[in-house]
Amino acid sequence: MNNSILERIATFVSTVMSPLMMPTYGIFLALWVSIMSLAPVGSRLFVLSVVFFLTFVLPVIFVSVLVRLKKVKHFNLDDQHDRKLPYIFAIVCYAVTALYLNSVHAPIWLIAFVIGGVLAAAVAFIVNFWWKISGHMTGISGIIALLFFIHTYGLEAFDLFWLIIATILLAGVVGTARLVLRQHTIAQEVAGFANGFFSVALAMQIIVDIFM
Repeated sequence: MNNSILERIATFVSTVMSPLMMPTYGIFLALWVSIMSLAPVGSRLFVLSVVFFLTFVLPVIFVSVLVRLKKVKHFNLDDQHDRKLPYIFAIVCYAVTALYLNSVHAPIWLIAFVIGGVLAAAVAFIVNFWWKISGHMTGISGIIALLFFIHTYGLEAFDLFWLIIATILLAGVVGTARLVLRQHTIAQEVAGFANGFFSVALAMQIIVDIFM
């Protein structure tokens, strides 16, 4: 396959699977494949739209302003040092999202998923001072942890086995896309995957054990 075509496909995959979209994808899955799917569609769509606004729209606006002010070089945040302020803003947005979910009486495990995102973003922010780990892999592995949790705790609306397998394969596609675009090394991707998966899995496990 022509390298330019391969890079275009990789760019498309990287854009669609942007770390900023992962909270929205995760909440969507939680609301449509778990017992939460019994809630009215309108209520689920409203919650999803608020999450999308808080975790995607606001960060996009924030990064766009940083680019305009020349505080970061490029919107894609390819430079390790450009990620510091966006990470801080993302942490705040995720925290506000957790508070919002709590205000609408979302189940504790769903709130814990977002808190896991806060933890993952905080770890990535700290590590970013020395090393760049993959935000894409952090995001999608957090979703895998969420699906594992829903499946393990019997919260699924239907058998999630094949969806979990498909998501793991998708993580491989995303990781490959980032390698094709030369944005990360394999070590950085493995570190990102471990960060997202264990941050979300531990947060959900600990918080649910305490409050349920």
